[in-house]
Amino acid sequence: MGLVLLVVIWLITFISAYFFLAKTWWLPVGASAAAAGIDHHFSTTYILMGIVFVAAQLALGFFAWKYRDRGATARQALYSHGHNGLEITWTVLTLVLFVGLNFMSSSIWASERFRPAVSDAVEVEVTGMQFAWYFRYPGPDGKFGATKPELEDPSSGGEGAIGLDTSDPASKDDVVTGTMYVPVNREIDVILRAEDVIHSFFVPAMRFKQDAVPGLAIHMHFTPIATGDYEIACSQLCGLGHYKMHGILRVVSQEEFDKWIAAREAEKQ
Repeated sequence: MGLVLLVVIWLITFISAYFFLAKTWWLPVGASAAAAGIDHHFSTTYILMGIVFVAAQLALGFFAWKYRDRGATARQALYSHGHNGLEITWTVLTLVLFVGLNFMSSSIWASERFRPAVSDAVEVEVTGMQFAWYFRYPGPDGKFGATKPELEDPSSGGEGAIGLDTSDPASKDDVVTGTMYVPVNREIDVILRAEDVIHSFFVPAMRFKQDAVPGLAIHMHFTPIATGDYEIACSQLCGLGHYKMHGILRVVSQEEFDKWIAAREAEKQ
């Protein structure tokens, strides 16, 4: 039985390690300026933790075989109170590993969350509600119009869904859409909001993920470096319709973006 356990444990270990090494289930190709750094940190973490995982599983399989039930020939088991030196060693090594990984990732975290967006960043307000994403642009005046909860009507879509107050002069040129358009190689200042429950705005190709929390306006930013259409998902279970809460991030040239904004403004006239 001990040999069977050894084989099963080691097979599971090697098969699991293969899927990680082959990147069978992995994020799509990165399309943001921060993607390379984030991917490097992911890879470093997986390598270090993979070494620990494989070593532990190999030891587990070996011990399952070595200390198997030998029937009448088995020796009496010995009881140990532990080994202080070994316990201190693996505790210190674990502390060094986790604290080290934390320091390695701190600059990436800070650049996304603590550093404010640059002055010429493209502002996009992202609003999550059951079960759709809406994207708002401030228009030529650079100001977002007021919104009021009592004006919200999710069934109407667009401006009505987010409760845009059309009596506010600043709202006259606001553009509200169901597809997020951004120009390539420009920093995007994302303002995340949620109208009902917690949602999570996740763009795998941009390595961008942040919860949207009711009552908060959360600022983050990213810089797309490749044009194309990228999936937007909600990665927080938000209700029975969670499965259909997705959208499209469309990265285009600056010229295409300007034309798109101008066309949306013309439709409001």
